[in-house]
Amino acid sequence: MSAPQSLAKAAMNRLAARLGSGLADAAATLAALAQEAPARVQQELSLFWEEVAMEAERIEHDRDTGAPASRGAAEDPQERIDALRAKVAELSRRLDRMPAAPDGPPRSPGQA
Repeated sequence: MSAPQSLAKAAMNRLAARLGSGLADAAATLAALAQEAPARVQQELSLFWEEVAMEAERIEHDRDTGAPASRGAAEDPQERIDALRAKVAELSRRLDRMPAAPDGPPRSPGQA
């Protein structure tokens, strides 16, 4: 065999060996994941049902105490937005009442 043929054959052998070991590693990883999957799915389902039970208890507690149904999470951000808007409006009014700067005309709230 000539030197170029030997080099080509050696390169092919090394590529095949590297690809083979890479595939073997990938197969081993997949096998490990396949073994862990049922336990992981069971754990996630268990956590989900615990959360469902806690939410059901919270809903029952809210109903028993006469608290409004859990719209508080949805209403709370809106209340915060409304409060912020009121603050911005008040700041805008205060800026409009400020005296003019000595070196120019009065600034409007949007000007820097």
